[in-house]
Amino acid sequence: MTDPELRARLDAIFAARDRSHMAPTIAAFLAVLEEHPDDPGVLYEVGGAFDTDGQEEIALGYYRRAMAAGLEGRWLRQCYLQYGSTLRNLGRLDESLAAFDEGLARFPESESLGLFRALTLHAMGRPSAALGAVLTVVADRFPTAQVQRYEAALRGNAAYLASLEA
Repeated sequence: MTDPELRARLDAIFAARDRSHMAPTIAAFLAVLEEHPDDPGVLYEVGGAFDTDGQEEIALGYYRRAMAAGLEGRWLRQCYLQYGSTLRNLGRLDESLAAFDEGLARFPESESLGLFRALTLHAMGRPSAALGAVLTVVADRFPTAQVQRYEAALRGNAAYLASLEA
C-alpha cells in the first residue's frame, strides 16, 4: 500500500500534468518509480501517464504490475477501468471484457466499470447487450423517482436486449 506522504507526492504530480504534453509528467513519475520500484500506487500512476500519452502498450505492463503488487481501493478500481479501456482501444476486446468482468466482481457498485464494460460490448459488435448493460447500470445505481417508477420495465428491457446476443 502506498504511504500517505508518497500518495500526496503522486497526487501533486498528477494535478500538475498537461494532457497535451505528458513528457514532464512521465519523467516525474519515472523518477518516483526509481525510488519506489515495487510500489503499486507508483506503478499505477506511471501506467496512467503513459496511457494518457497514447503509449498504451507500455501502460498495460505498468497496470498489470500495479495490480500484481497489491494495488487497493479506488486506485485498483480505476486501474481495472483504465486497463480494460486500454485493451479495448488496442482491439483486444475479449481481454477487455474479462478485465471489466473481473473489476466488477471486485467492485460491483462501480458505475464507471459497468459503463465502460458496455463500451467494450459495443466494440465487440454487441450493441443490444451494450444498451442492456447501460440500462442495468441506470436501474441499479440511479434511484431517482422516475427510474424507480419504471425499474421493472428497464430491467425487463435490459434482460431482453442481453438475450438478443447471448
